[in-house]
Amino acid sequence: MKDLNLGLPQFEAFLDALGVPDSCLLNKPLYKKMFQEHAALDARDKKALKDDVEKVRWLYTLKPSTINIAPYRDELRDYGELAILHIELTVTKQAERIGHFINRAIPYPLVIFFTHTIGEEGPDNNDELALCLADKRINKADKEKWVIEDLQLSPWVPLQQSSADEPTEVNQNFLKSLNISGLPSANFWQLYQALSSRLIARKCAEVTCTYRLRNNVDASQQHEYLRQHQQAELAIKKLRAQIKKAEFSQQVTLNTQIKQQEQRLKQLTELL
Repeated sequence: MKDLNLGLPQFEAFLDALGVPDSCLLNKPLYKKMFQEHAALDARDKKALKDDVEKVRWLYTLKPSTINIAPYRDELRDYGELAILHIELTVTKQAERIGHFINRAIPYPLVIFFTHTIGEEGPDNNDELALCLADKRINKADKEKWVIEDLQLSPWVPLQQSSADEPTEVNQNFLKSLNISGLPSANFWQLYQALSSRLIARKCAEVTCTYRLRNNVDASQQHEYLRQHQQAELAIKKLRAQIKKAEFSQQVTLNTQIKQQEQRLKQLTELL
């Protein structure tokens, strides 16, 4: 792998392990002015771009002429190529918002790697990474525009593992599973779906503490299980708050509802 000269040795080691062919390398900066002019930013977007984004680089372009993967097109999607971007953040709070307006500005399916340096700069610092993917579909009313139907951001993962990192094995398995050569790649849509399934699996691991790919369940179904799990957790939290203020006659009913939600939570955990 060619030296990218990003000044981020941990992230560059990750990119080397990612295994994208040198033929796909672009490694060009994208300047903030471009997003200010082409992304229809609101006031909060502009603040996040100004304050939170350090650098944006277009690292790789995957297309049939640079990698042996076929394009995919149907009535809803145009996955003729993929772009892999790197966005270096000073703070992580607005990462999802930034992912949205970057996707609005660039008319390609994007694989975005966010990085953020933990702590002060120095030899002992560590970088963390988050993967951002978006299901982008053709706008039938205006085929020059794209509709972002679902944007996903993975949990933040330290790039240099230590015994203090939890869950270390989960993070290592997640990062290894992103290797391009190990992903299904009959076409770019299949490749993107494979990355999405890995992102969802890493989010599920926040609940199960185990990183596992369920090959017989697509990413959208897994994501729905995770959404339902989060809803059940929220329902239990609300019921427990209610029971503290409830009359004794109501507490029995609320306790029954809590037990039902806990059973649902257990069932959903087994599906994640």
